[in-house]
Amino acid sequence: MRNSLILSLIMQLFSLLISIPSTYAQIILRDQKTKVTTKTVFQQDSNILKLDIYYQGELKTKKPTVLFVFGGGFVTGSRNNKLFNNYFNTLAEQGYKVVATDYRLGLKGKKFPTAFNTSALRNAIDTATVDVYHATTYLLAHAQALGIDTSMVILSGSSAGAITALHADYNKRNATSLSQILPANFQYKGVISFAGAIMSYQGKPKYKTPPAPTMFFHGTADKLVPYNKVRLFNRGFFGSKSLARIFKKEGYPYYFQYVQGMGDEVAGTPMKDNLPETLSFIQQYIIERKHYFMEVNFKDADSKRTFNMPDKKKRW
Repeated sequence: MRNSLILSLIMQLFSLLISIPSTYAQIILRDQKTKVTTKTVFQQDSNILKLDIYYQGELKTKKPTVLFVFGGGFVTGSRNNKLFNNYFNTLAEQGYKVVATDYRLGLKGKKFPTAFNTSALRNAIDTATVDVYHATTYLLAHAQALGIDTSMVILSGSSAGAITALHADYNKRNATSLSQILPANFQYKGVISFAGAIMSYQGKPKYKTPPAPTMFFHGTADKLVPYNKVRLFNRGFFGSKSLARIFKKEGYPYYFQYVQGMGDEVAGTPMKDNLPETLSFIQQYIIERKHYFMEVNFKDADSKRTFNMPDKKKRW
């Protein structure tokens, strides 16, 4: 029964896809003040990884930067999905740069992972994490021209992107071989996770050095990315509730909002409904370095889905 539940959750997790995006190389958004510049990170064989930089004012003006990773079950998705525009615009208006990056979709065309064979899933997460490191390295190398404050790079992601963002900080803090792409003295300054989790083969996740202050959003009824954890022996997915428990025990600064009765839509709704909290988190936890621990149990009886995923028939 337990193994069947784990298999069911893993299969549901990687059926998560995101709506077909708009594609623009150079666009101007909302009030004509937010501009977007596209750069190519690298090109190898058929893989071309690009990133979009959202900003106001001059591109060279140095600003704190949010590096965003889209979701899509490591099967689909796009860095320039219009569903993210409100989030990107708001951050740009408040004086931040936003960089939305590509990454290779490691499960595209692959069989679903099973509870006893998670190698494809693990490889997909590792591949996405490495590509986020490539994007980070590009930003660091071109910081002056792109106006990147290299001391203030914040990770953010939705669903599979949140999984990747959490893994990017997790691998860097543990100095794994994946993270050797990045300079030894570089660390991300924060993580904003919309329905993310960490996959571990060594039991519950442990950090050799304290993680970046992390903001967790998750729905308690999420059947795609585990809200708590799904574990089989030492292998498992550790969702926001489980990770928040680790942060609390170890004294790592965190903000955790769990939304009662909501599911996979929490991978997107905070980018519309929780912008004040997100901006406050960046200001207080990251810029001002407040050592805060906060958990918010939220329920809205009148809430309706505002970030809809396609139905399952349209996902394949």
